[in-house]
Amino acid sequence: MLVLLSGFLITAKSKRKLPNYLFAAFLLVTSIDLTGLFMPLAENNYIRGFKVASVLLQMPLYFLYVRAVCYYNFKLHKKHILHTVLFFGFLLLFIIENEIEAYFETFQTISKLQYYGYIIGIFYTLYNFKKVYQENYSNNYNLIYKWLLQTTILFLIGNSFVTIRELISENSPFLINLNFFISLFALGVISWFVLKALYQPVLFVGIDMEINPTRPAPSTSQNEPEELQQLLVYMQTEKPYLDDQLTLRKLALGVDFSEKELSQLINQHTGKHFFDYVNAFRIQEAQKLLVESSKLTVLEILYQVGFNSKSSFYTAFKKETGQTPTEFRKSNI
Repeated sequence: MLVLLSGFLITAKSKRKLPNYLFAAFLLVTSIDLTGLFMPLAENNYIRGFKVASVLLQMPLYFLYVRAVCYYNFKLHKKHILHTVLFFGFLLLFIIENEIEAYFETFQTISKLQYYGYIIGIFYTLYNFKKVYQENYSNNYNLIYKWLLQTTILFLIGNSFVTIRELISENSPFLINLNFFISLFALGVISWFVLKALYQPVLFVGIDMEINPTRPAPSTSQNEPEELQQLLVYMQTEKPYLDDQLTLRKLALGVDFSEKELSQLINQHTGKHFFDYVNAFRIQEAQKLLVESSKLTVLEILYQVGFNSKSSFYTAFKKETGQTPTEFRKSNI
């Protein structure tokens, strides 16, 4: 099943092939690992060594996949070969020594350390990704963040079952049932993951990896700066927020500020990220249309005011007003 899913990902039409290729590779490596749950390891030590060592490729592939999804301009370079060092190191050790059991305890310790090291790296990547899109983008990149975060947490849960399996005696009848549950859990998570990615192509849009999170600068004045009023007038008169692809860069060009100045101006003097600041204007525009344009549907309105998804509009609207768009319309007409 995993092999079929990987084949489907490789051949599926997509504007961005790299994420599909990386996840297909992850599925293939995972399928190799899962074959050992129900069938005895091959007698050939070389095959056994490859299967055991292949575990060390799973997290590097998933980590690179997360980065490829988050950043549209992420590319593989020669330096990424370093992610395979542990795999090739143990594979060569198993082949040269023609022995696995003698090094298996060391292998397990290192593979655990590698697993949690990459988990930390993934969470750090997602943290930076969220910070960058909040500070620089106005469209709903939160979908990507939530999706990858949920999947990573599910993988952590799955790994906890594997840890429990390691504590159970090989002669325990419970082991077969646990192996069956682990395989079903892994298959379920991966199938959900692949289907969600295919049916929601917006998840592969990505942001610019060259943009770094801004560092807060100390405020030099307690008073509201003139630049903030200039920004407010521009937002109210030109309505740039109606562009669903509005970015910090575009807005900075419009008001003739540098991106850093604009980001710090919004963060320090409004208490909001760029993402929330822009959405507040969109919600105000939506409130006006909900009351004054009764013939327009909620769906028509959300696209008119700059949102590009129903879920992000409803979330932002309720956060700003405490009501759903429908409730707001009913209470104000």
